[in-house]
Amino acid sequence: MQNKIESQITNEQYENLVSKTIESNKIKEKSIVTGKVISVEKDIIIVDVGLKSEGRIPVSEFTRPGKECEIQIGDKLEVFVENVDNINGETILSREKAIKQNAWNHLQQSFTNNKVVKGIPFNKVKGGLSVDLDGVIAFLPGSQIDTKQIIKDTKELLNKPIEVLILKMDKYRGNIVVSRKAISDAEYEEQKKELLDNISEGSTIEGKVKNITDYGAFIDLGGLDGLVHVTDISWTKISSPHDSLELGQKIKVKVLKFDKEQTRLSLGIKQLTDDPWDKINDFVKKEEINKGQIVSVSDNNVNIVIDDNFDGVIPLNELTWLKKPPHPSKIVNLNETIEVKVLEIDYEKRKIICSLKQLKDNPWSKLTEKFKINDSFETEIVNVVDFGIFVKVVDEIDGMVHISDLSWDEAECTKMLQNYKKGEKLTVKILEINIEKERISLGIKQLTSDPIQEFIDKNPPKSKVSGKIISIEEKGIKIDLGSNIIGFIKKSNLSKEKSEQKVERYAIDENVDSMIVSIDQKTRNVNLSIKDLEIKDEKDALNKYGSSDSGASLGDILGSVLDKKKDN
Repeated sequence: MQNKIESQITNEQYENLVSKTIESNKIKEKSIVTGKVISVEKDIIIVDVGLKSEGRIPVSEFTRPGKECEIQIGDKLEVFVENVDNINGETILSREKAIKQNAWNHLQQSFTNNKVVKGIPFNKVKGGLSVDLDGVIAFLPGSQIDTKQIIKDTKELLNKPIEVLILKMDKYRGNIVVSRKAISDAEYEEQKKELLDNISEGSTIEGKVKNITDYGAFIDLGGLDGLVHVTDISWTKISSPHDSLELGQKIKVKVLKFDKEQTRLSLGIKQLTDDPWDKINDFVKKEEINKGQIVSVSDNNVNIVIDDNFDGVIPLNELTWLKKPPHPSKIVNLNETIEVKVLEIDYEKRKIICSLKQLKDNPWSKLTEKFKINDSFETEIVNVVDFGIFVKVVDEIDGMVHISDLSWDEAECTKMLQNYKKGEKLTVKILEINIEKERISLGIKQLTSDPIQEFIDKNPPKSKVSGKIISIEEKGIKIDLGSNIIGFIKKSNLSKEKSEQKVERYAIDENVDSMIVSIDQKTRNVNLSIKDLEIKDEKDALNKYGSSDSGASLGDILGSVLDKKKDN
């Protein structure tokens, strides 16, 4: 049997076998050799590297996520020899290690010679990005991404080829640090030098908007940055540089100032065009009507741009004829185009003072044609404040009802004010119209008769009145006379007899008769006197029951009167 097998081996086969044996002796472990694919199975690629046994490599080493294996029978490729004819008689090969070994060798040469290498960022990690350098993973710190600005969203770099320089590498630890910034640094310095040699004040340069702040925009001129201040962006006032510029936008700028030593550049955009204020009189005239676009609204004014070139302002008091106008945002809208009347052209401040209300007739001039004092009308509450309520009289004219004019009862005024709401309907009476001061005073309590007047009509001075004591004070007592009328009796008017002029003689809720001394309708003070009433009663009794000629005393007369009353 053995002889039969041996006879079947040709000389050529024998020579190949011997050649493989010799070759196998030359192949060392942990080295890279070239092999030939002799079989492609489902999970295994079989590679012949000239050893006694073929090597088996997992298909996974030949694929990338989402891609199929493209290896075919007959392909020649480099592989890493892990182990030659191990205890199981197998040869262990690795495609990945061969790739990495070659990559490391290539990267080492690039690092030594300071050459640029290509890579693909594939993952965002803490502090930077992971970069694939032909199978070797490197770290790109965030600070090394770009010279000009730190990219806020590094995701935009993922899966896109980039060029980097190797800053540090340690094969033993498998550590590589790369920099994209180092390349741009060199380019930046070269561009900067060229730019510094050719730039001059007054020249025009094209650049790219690099950064936008509240005070201006930084322009990348290709190696050097310059600042365009917000006031040099446009001949008209802008609320923010963001309104006129965008990041990455290519623009032309004019060099205003250049400090070569400090490498500082002041740039301008508006200076590329003529100053429109040189010919303002051709477009804007005092007392004329112009169109303007609203660019900003504040608490005190509205800023507009007239004819696309001139800054205008509408003061708060020129927006409406209302004495207390609402917030400007309630009258006009941002970006709205409106007509205005030019009041003044301030050449020094480069501002046009305008009016919106003066396009309409002054409603105050015709107010007296519609309303007269003591007229009453139904209206609507437009605002409620601590000191009263404002109501609509006509368009752009409000009138005020002071808190004291809400009720004849002073104590009720504050309570009533709290019950009034904006938008509520109510009837008011006109108390005063002052065209010169543009003021109209209104009242609600005046819709009803004044209780004090009714009291005066019924109780003229020196009349006898009765009331109840509601307060005892050091200087006198207060008397409730009804209908919210309060009278006051001074201590000196409590009795004809001085010894009886004591507040202690009286008690709360005690009924007291007195005489009206005086009434101040304006202050609504009613002064009373018990003393004057006693004197009047004595005088009336003397006149009725006796005389000075009879010789009878006042005491006798009064005693006689009392006796008669008893008899009756």
